[in-house]
Amino acid sequence: MASGKQRISSYQVVYLALVFEGGLVGIALGLGWLLDAPAFAQFQLSWTGAIQGVLATLPLLLLVLCAGFLDYRPVKDLFSLSREHITRLFSDASLLDLALVAGVAGLGEEVLFRGVIQTVLATYFGPLAGVLIAAVLFGLVHSLSLAYVIGATLIGIYLGCLLLSFDNLLVPVITHGLYDFIVLVVLLKRRG
Repeated sequence: MASGKQRISSYQVVYLALVFEGGLVGIALGLGWLLDAPAFAQFQLSWTGAIQGVLATLPLLLLVLCAGFLDYRPVKDLFSLSREHITRLFSDASLLDLALVAGVAGLGEEVLFRGVIQTVLATYFGPLAGVLIAAVLFGLVHSLSLAYVIGATLIGIYLGCLLLSFDNLLVPVITHGLYDFIVLVVLLKRRG
């Protein structure tokens, strides 16, 4: 007799993640159209933007590495919770699966939160308020725990500042996607 709880496969998780995160692009396009803030208005595909995005990932990774050495319970709990969720969801996923999920998450979330929400808020409240409010909203949708919300909000501030600094949405898209990919790989490697 099978139990009432079936384990969802990594393939299904990857598929659902791609649909959800890709759907955020559709939401951003629709919301941008409604608010007269085209989602990809600040997106310029260029080697310079791609390199800036890769380089901008380094401070985030360094921050996470340093945080891993802290003997502070909320940070340790955050790492443990993240590892537990990532392992449960992506234990059988390939590197390509992880790259696809991270890349689509970077695109979908950045187009929505930085490309549309931050841009609209900045129009009404100024650039700094746009960054901060969009980052708080970004943090709130990542509500696995209070520490996770705070961490995601801080990352959202950083990504928002990247958009302000480089005026190219490609930079935070690449930074976000590459950061997610590296963290996914590291957390899955360290399981067990």
